[in-house]
Amino acid sequence: MDAVVVDRIPFRLDRKSFLKSLRMEGSGPYAGEIERLVGEAEAVARPKGVYGSAFVESREGDSVVVEGVTFASRVLRVNLAGTDCVYPFVATCGVELEEWSRAIEGTFHRYCADLIKEAALESAVRALDDHVRETHCPGALSMMNPGSLPDWPVSEQKNLFALFGGAVESIGVYLTEGCVMFPVKSVSGILFPSDEGFESCQLCARQCPKRRAPYEEGLYERKYGR
Repeated sequence: MDAVVVDRIPFRLDRKSFLKSLRMEGSGPYAGEIERLVGEAEAVARPKGVYGSAFVESREGDSVVVEGVTFASRVLRVNLAGTDCVYPFVATCGVELEEWSRAIEGTFHRYCADLIKEAALESAVRALDDHVRETHCPGALSMMNPGSLPDWPVSEQKNLFALFGGAVESIGVYLTEGCVMFPVKSVSGILFPSDEGFESCQLCARQCPKRRAPYEEGLYERKYGR
């Protein structure tokens, strides 16, 4: 699979929205400190990502084979039933921002730095999504990520990284023995065409602030059950 690196991704944080996420006003006691942190982060941030165009070679039972690599997930296999081409990817906030954040002291300041890194990661994911749409697939895209559902555990990241060879290293991301990515604010997954749309949240009943879609009780049995 040929890899495409997307690394010229602009990053500028909306101050008003960021302060709102912290439940603060622009004139609050920490506003100056937050502005300083955001300014520092914007100066060094280099969010980036890598993706490739890959062919689905076979689907059987609870697995799917992409470019010779087998992924064990019934949900993924069903979701890819209508497509022969998918777009594996890895996106990251960047080692530059990670290194900057290590020097941040104080619980509140570290929390702010963590949110800034999350925003940079989101910028990288959006940039990859836009690049895939503009270059390969102008229609609707959905995404699955190893570890987002028990059906596709985080250990499957090893197989996803195998698709890229050493290309992931070019964006500064590596996988630990426990299948945790570094920088931590990184994400891997597969983008795929989907007219009806899919979010892992639809199959997850857990409550979390990052929920992208409501839980749909009975969806797994109706669509993915044997």
